[in-house]
Amino acid sequence: MRSGGQLLVESLVGLGATKAFGVPGESYLAVLDALHDTEGRFDFILCRNEGGAAFMAAAWGKLTGAPGLCFVTRGPGATNASIGVHTAMQDSAPMILFVGQVGTDMRGREAFQELDYRAVFGTMAKWAVEIDSADRIPEILSRAWTTAVTGRPGPVVVALPEDMLTRMTGAAPLTVPPRIAEAAPLPAAMEEVRAILSRARTPVILTGGGGWTDPGRRALQDFAEASDIPVVTAFRFQDRFDNMSRVFAGEAGVGMLPHVKDLIARADVILAVNIRFGEMTTDAYTLLNVPIPDQTLIHVHASDREIGKIYQPTLGIQAGPNAFAAALSPVKGNWTDWRKQARAACETSLDVPPQPSPVDMGQVMAHLRATLPPDVILTNGAGNFAVWPNKYFRFGPDARLIAPQSGAMGYGVPAAIAARIAHPDRTVICFAGDGDFQMTCQELGTAMQAGAQPVILILNNGIYGTIRAHQEREYPGRVSGTTMQNPDFVMLARSYGFHAERVETTIDFPSAFARALASPTGAVLDLNISPEALTPRQTLTQIRDAALAKKSVQNG
Repeated sequence: MRSGGQLLVESLVGLGATKAFGVPGESYLAVLDALHDTEGRFDFILCRNEGGAAFMAAAWGKLTGAPGLCFVTRGPGATNASIGVHTAMQDSAPMILFVGQVGTDMRGREAFQELDYRAVFGTMAKWAVEIDSADRIPEILSRAWTTAVTGRPGPVVVALPEDMLTRMTGAAPLTVPPRIAEAAPLPAAMEEVRAILSRARTPVILTGGGGWTDPGRRALQDFAEASDIPVVTAFRFQDRFDNMSRVFAGEAGVGMLPHVKDLIARADVILAVNIRFGEMTTDAYTLLNVPIPDQTLIHVHASDREIGKIYQPTLGIQAGPNAFAAALSPVKGNWTDWRKQARAACETSLDVPPQPSPVDMGQVMAHLRATLPPDVILTNGAGNFAVWPNKYFRFGPDARLIAPQSGAMGYGVPAAIAARIAHPDRTVICFAGDGDFQMTCQELGTAMQAGAQPVILILNNGIYGTIRAHQEREYPGRVSGTTMQNPDFVMLARSYGFHAERVETTIDFPSAFARALASPTGAVLDLNISPEALTPRQTLTQIRDAALAKKSVQNG
């Protein structure tokens, strides 16, 4: 016999779990007690806020392909953690959030911190469930794990009533993870893919999403290169295709570059593999007509719910990305010039004019491209600063970008900590704005305690840059609510045991970065960025002046 908490923990170990992130709560003390006996096999990473813990779990799922696990207490703990659940949903990242719950004898009375978790999380999780009986823990955990990783991967929420966790049960724990074969496409469907592509004049491959294996990514690259078809990755999935390949043409995301827009708009055939057609990848649904695109669309996805959700494809194929890529065979067509033009534009896009800033991020990125190891992991949250790791770095086959499709501020720091825990031998660099950093900077304490300190670059311009840009476009010269007074980030980081420096000018960056990489306790570099350098190709003043000129014309 064992308690429900012990059965839960032993079953997670049997499923292959090694880490869980969380903030403790009295609602799941039985789980914490069970974790006392799994140190070194299944460790609880103590976080400072449930939002940071859930971000770490979401990032773990995106990075490893296994469900990221998060434990939080009821009510406030769950609502704090909801940002990570929403991010995991939009990222298609496998995750399981375990939430303490009031006892079954008090449910429905609005007891202390009580929530209806099915109602709260029903729209942002693949499945939300409450375990009423300790005997059913293995059954529900097996289903939760399988649900999180199959189809379109995503988050599952499991509520744990306090009395259920303390109840004794004779149920046996899970001992092995589920083995799930990836769905493969039918041969007839692959023949149709070949026929459609062979008739194309300007084909494009769109790829991204989760669930890729290295052989699967390699198979897609081999097909694209042998067929000479340009490849564009979905928003914040540019690490899922080798950016050094001669067929790679860029990323379809926020601030989509003109040549990428043109490539998608002018394509006559789009082979979309493993992507959901989100707002960013479609430039607010303008590059393809809804619901029937002008382009011939082949949409391949493991989930039947994604095919036809927005766009009616000419051919929809329900198949896993790796099985589909393995089934591809090269096609030939008269589109070499089309591919060459796309690649040339992509390579040119790395060129950026000098920035009106004491620290020029164009030069910083050139230095990072030249010095970072091939298997580097980059993370970022949300803000105008994210353009630098997203548009001005090149991800080889071993590099990773862990960034939120949801545009959640504060994601980068927890994601970097999770990456350091998952891969302690790899270089992890987090890009953060000053506003973005302060959303989750308390997780530096988590990094210190876990011995998982990344290198964090704070692009400090003293403003909420993305909102200021929109503000100046819509209400030029009327600044409101977007100017920040910041603490001393160097002192803050040092208080958490990090090496920290203020980098005042571009020329100071290479040596400061070398010291940051050499630091055994991670590092925070506070970069002096001018608010004028709001975007790589347009200053804050230029944005404002253009908006004022437009309003002047409108007003006659």
